[in-house]
Amino acid sequence: MQASTPPPPPAAPSGTAVPFDSTAQLMTEISIQLGDRLSRVRLRGLPPRPRAVRPPDAAHPTLVAVAHGSRDPAALRTVTALLDRIRELRPGLAVRLGHIELNAPLLPDTLAELHGQAVAVPLLLARGLHANHDIPAALADAPHLAARLARPLGPHPLLAEALHARLEEAGARWPNAVVLAAAGSRAPESAADTARTARLLSDRLGGVPVLPAYASAPADGGPPGTPLSVPAALRALAARGHRRPALASCFTAPGRFAAQCAAAAPGPAAAPLGDHPALARLVLHRYDQALAARGGCVQDSPGAATVTV
Repeated sequence: MQASTPPPPPAAPSGTAVPFDSTAQLMTEISIQLGDRLSRVRLRGLPPRPRAVRPPDAAHPTLVAVAHGSRDPAALRTVTALLDRIRELRPGLAVRLGHIELNAPLLPDTLAELHGQAVAVPLLLARGLHANHDIPAALADAPHLAARLARPLGPHPLLAEALHARLEEAGARWPNAVVLAAAGSRAPESAADTARTARLLSDRLGGVPVLPAYASAPADGGPPGTPLSVPAALRALAARGHRRPALASCFTAPGRFAAQCAAAAPGPAAAPLGDHPALARLVLHRYDQALAARGGCVQDSPGAATVTV
């Protein structure tokens, strides 16, 4: 005997909603109605719900890297790459850039956009007018900001590590003499810092003579005690029998001084330090030092060791 087929359900009267026969249909109808209501809310011009703004993290002030600036377009690209490496080493840390001159953003403009706390870290390799006067003046002109000033990057063993690595990249793995080319400054502490960096590099090279020299010094030299220019330092080493010394570029980024010094070198000339990992670690080390110091700016002890940040 053949089973009978149940009759179909009666049709709903006109104007009556058809009952849902599945969960999928129910969810589809809900989505349609919700979308329709949201579209009417937008059409009525109601303001969107404001997004929550996260307050500044007082435990992690913004790191403001202060570069000198240069007309060489490679300088900004190099400094930007250094800041990217710093962000990789310290995820979550806000890192901003400000220039002393020649490039945007200028330091005062960067500071004007910040709130809360910040630590300014000069991407300078010795003390001088910029570190001693220009950067503190810019911080003083930003009273809305609780800012600390770190000391310049040099001298420090991490700086010597980066200089050594750049020499090796230039083919000067075992130089018999090195000229350490730096920008120079009228501030006496600048020469003292660069001389100490030269000693640190010499120690790292196993006692190889490293003679500091300055792009801003008179090319023909001056009275006794005057800092040596790069050509004068090369002549002094040649008089000692070192006719093809290597040149270590004590510059953060490419620029006029770095190119001028490299062009004078008769032997291998290292590239500027750029985004070398040791330099990025040194920037973070100066940042941490400034946070730990009561006065906001600290000096290294003579026996400072390489640190891992």
